[in-house]
Amino acid sequence: MNFLSKTCSFFCLLAFLSTTIFTPAAHAENNQVLGEIELVGASKVEKTSGVWLDGQYVGYLKELKGSKKLLLLPGEHEIIVRQGGYLDFVQKLSVRGGTKQTIAVKMEKDTRVVFPRVTAEIKLDVKPNRAAVFVDGVFVGHVAEFTGIGKALLVTPGKRKIKITLPGYQTFETDIDLMANQKSTIKTDMVPGGPPEGTPLPQ
Repeated sequence: MNFLSKTCSFFCLLAFLSTTIFTPAAHAENNQVLGEIELVGASKVEKTSGVWLDGQYVGYLKELKGSKKLLLLPGEHEIIVRQGGYLDFVQKLSVRGGTKQTIAVKMEKDTRVVFPRVTAEIKLDVKPNRAAVFVDGVFVGHVAEFTGIGKALLVTPGKRKIKITLPGYQTFETDIDLMANQKSTIKTDMVPGGPPEGTPLPQ
């Protein structure tokens, strides 16, 4: 085999590996290398909960289908589903190539959480509206839950640290100081170009 043939073979192999690992779901349906995980939630609580795969945020449960469905390399993985005011749903699983697993997610209320009687209100006008929202390091939902008529993020009055994050976009962070019953709006268009692996799971 001459040098040109060897070079061609190398780059063909490299291209194959790249498409195997990073190709969009629409093009991965025919390859038997990856395994598919489908998360199913019965109520709005489950469907709007955030999902972390191996410690990295990947989106909220309801959106993880179609082009955003979970396609994983074979091996051991851990899925954590999180929602403010609820206990974490944790599932460890073994993935096999070319197979599909369906996991029923059930969120249980955290009885230790005490919600404030007096609150301040934050409305979010953020694009993309599928981005995850954190208040003082705690995941509280995704932007769409706090956008529009009759929707808002209720927080304890005082200084709050707001972080909005989404894989592939630069993280948006801001500090806000609110008095009791005060209303405020956070408006921003997230800037593309952030890390593709998502936000690490807060401890």
